[in-house]
Amino acid sequence: QVQLMESGGALVQPGESLRLSCAASEIISSAFTMAWYRQAPGKPRELVASITPGGSTTYVDSVKGRFIISRDTVKKMTSLQMNSLKPEDTGVYFCNARLGLHDDYWGQGTQVAVSS
Repeated sequence: QVQLMESGGALVQPGESLRLSCAASEIISSAFTMAWYRQAPGKPRELVASITPGGSTTYVDSVKGRFIISRDTVKKMTSLQMNSLKPEDTGVYFCNARLGLHDDYWGQGTQVAVSS
């Protein structure tokens, strides 16, 4: 059963913007911390941004000032607005929902490619 579904990945040119969305199932309550990870070819998966139930956000240094994570708890949607995209932002982007030590869900991923 799919708990998280990402969408919005695409091929874009450097400097352009893209918005990723993550739709969560009913099991994912507003108590979960939501996050976006990415995995570039040949590299480990890294945390890009996260948002707590209270709305506190964190970002990896490489995207600060360019990416914005947000969530709509009523619609159960988490978004990642990505601006001024760079080739190094290329990768598969995964949505994650986590609550405590035992509730940890992942989406299937959506591909983002930044190339001229």
